[in-house]
Amino acid sequence: MTQKYRKILVTSALPYANGSIHIGHLVEYIQTDIWVRFQRLCGHSVTYICGDDAHGTPIMLRARKEGLEPDRFISRMNQEHQQSFARFGISFDQYYSTHSPENRELCELLYSRLSAAGCIEQREVEQFFDPVENIFLPDRFIRGTCPNCKSPEQYGDSCEICGKTYDPTDLINPKSAVSGATPERRKSPHFFLQLEKFRNALQSLIGSGFTDETVARKLAEWFGDRLKDWDISRDAPFFGFEIPGHPGKYFYNWLDAPIGYLAGLAKFLHGNAADALEFWQDPDVEIYHFIGKDIVYFHALFWPAILIASGLHPPRRLFVHGHLTVNGEKMSKSRGTFINADQYARFLDPQWLRYYLATRLTATPADLDLSFDDFTARVNSELVGKLANLISRCAPMLSRNLDGKTGIPLADALPLIKEIREAQATVTQLYEERNYAGVTRLICQLADKANKYVEDQAPWTLIKKDTEAARGVLTAALECGRILTLYLKPILPTYAEKVEACLRLEPMKWSDAVNSMPSQTINPFEHLITRIDERRIQAMLQDNSDAALPPTGAPSTDPAAAGTAAAPVHAAATAAIEEPLAPTCTIDQFAAVDLRVARVLEASAVTESDKLMRLVLDAGPLGKRNILAGIKKAYTAEELTGRLVIFCANLAPRKMKFGVSEGMILASGPGGAEVFLLAVDSKASPGQRVH
Repeated sequence: MTQKYRKILVTSALPYANGSIHIGHLVEYIQTDIWVRFQRLCGHSVTYICGDDAHGTPIMLRARKEGLEPDRFISRMNQEHQQSFARFGISFDQYYSTHSPENRELCELLYSRLSAAGCIEQREVEQFFDPVENIFLPDRFIRGTCPNCKSPEQYGDSCEICGKTYDPTDLINPKSAVSGATPERRKSPHFFLQLEKFRNALQSLIGSGFTDETVARKLAEWFGDRLKDWDISRDAPFFGFEIPGHPGKYFYNWLDAPIGYLAGLAKFLHGNAADALEFWQDPDVEIYHFIGKDIVYFHALFWPAILIASGLHPPRRLFVHGHLTVNGEKMSKSRGTFINADQYARFLDPQWLRYYLATRLTATPADLDLSFDDFTARVNSELVGKLANLISRCAPMLSRNLDGKTGIPLADALPLIKEIREAQATVTQLYEERNYAGVTRLICQLADKANKYVEDQAPWTLIKKDTEAARGVLTAALECGRILTLYLKPILPTYAEKVEACLRLEPMKWSDAVNSMPSQTINPFEHLITRIDERRIQAMLQDNSDAALPPTGAPSTDPAAAGTAAAPVHAAATAAIEEPLAPTCTIDQFAAVDLRVARVLEASAVTESDKLMRLVLDAGPLGKRNILAGIKKAYTAEELTGRLVIFCANLAPRKMKFGVSEGMILASGPGGAEVFLLAVDSKASPGQRVH
């Protein structure tokens, strides 16, 4: 499948530098990263820019609270943010900061163009001043009673109860959220961007498909009245860039934040403002912003107005996503559902979150919910049970019984392979439209057909009478798995790398769907991805909940101080079940247990039992061992055959109803389907002692 070569510039919104990255943030960066990776796989030139929004009073206050200069504080947060994003595979070309020489140069340049265009007006404003902290208060640092619905404890710019927006000076009984003092009203000259001057240009832009129709309808409401002028200045003390020629006046960080996209581009180009503007203005470059719906107003009105007034063209499209809820509710520290990215990664595989969010993301700005029950079910049944299962059941069988060499797919598999290949056109369109839910749904449907083909052909039985036919079945199944892995690669790059390594493939490109996998010897199989153990989720939630509770007598944190570092894992949090202790044993008794590595040569279900699997283990120099293991509900024979396990080699043989068991394999879990074999290094040898 060939596509016209494209040059694409992509940005995600700049995270604010006063707190850690959390899973609500990750919705946007994972959504963007999937689209970026897809475009790169198609062979297009993609530049993905992001960075920290590093200015403003909240950051100044947070740095002061931690006893740091703002520069040092934002440098630390920038490093933390980059590490968090790396854990989730976010593939920025440049991650930068608005507190940079490139951004200062661009802010001053664009401001001079705004002034020259006659769209900046200076006038006096009345605002709240904290007499204790000696600072003018940002809207979010003022709390009071809503002037519309009279709800208490509302922010200075809008009411969370009735949704009404207002000026901070309209609040009833305002208080400073920093010191608790009653703020004073003080007047000061400020600079305003006259947005009304851009009414026609903005209406034309929004009507041209700049946003989703839902977003466009919402934006149209703002044009019912005169567009409100935008205050682009702030008074000292303020952490940011001083406005040239106006001592004590600073650019509001919502002015320099979107300009930060250009600054990040300048840094990527190893150049200056002129290089970034030249790249931006290239008519062949497609520019796309990915943002959350809470900042549409800034990106669809103010930012395009700045660009238009500065002689620059607006981005081609705004891609807008909704908010994330957890288990149907807003993220909550007390319930443990306000989860930092690093905290998640300490307990759970980042690939699981990438996959799950993909199953929920569409092209609309609808909110999406992270239901942990649905999260577990989808990952375990779809990602592990359908997609990974296709490779993990066939690759070991090929290596174990047919020298690991692929052949020619069996003729009756060709229609299935053709169907999977031809699905690429639909998958391509779905990715382009950011309908990742449609992508994963289609891939799972195709995986179901491929798994059914394997079940119908039963290569584990066929191999006993026709080895080459079995080779053809396994080759066909691996070819199906390879193409489906390619379709998944933008969502699960780490998983795709493991499949490519297993099948001895070069990194796959989008065009490789039409090519056939070469006949060659594949590599020894290594585990691709594990099931979710629900106890890990509960441990994470418990740990988060514990971390949210301050010690007795400790003061609560202020708005600028929340969420800096992940708390240590508490032993109580990781204890999934409380049971009475077994009788004590001595250290000598414990040391007598001889644990060894073994490979499962054969596996079969004991038909008369609901729980037991019959295993034949290769224990190296210890010979073969027959084991009866209660793991029937958790693993199939195909999943077990060829797998390395750990077993107790010196356990006395035990005569059971269905035969003699000559040892015990090691696993964890509460039982039933929730049993998990202990992982073994793929380089380990049968018979090797485990310490």
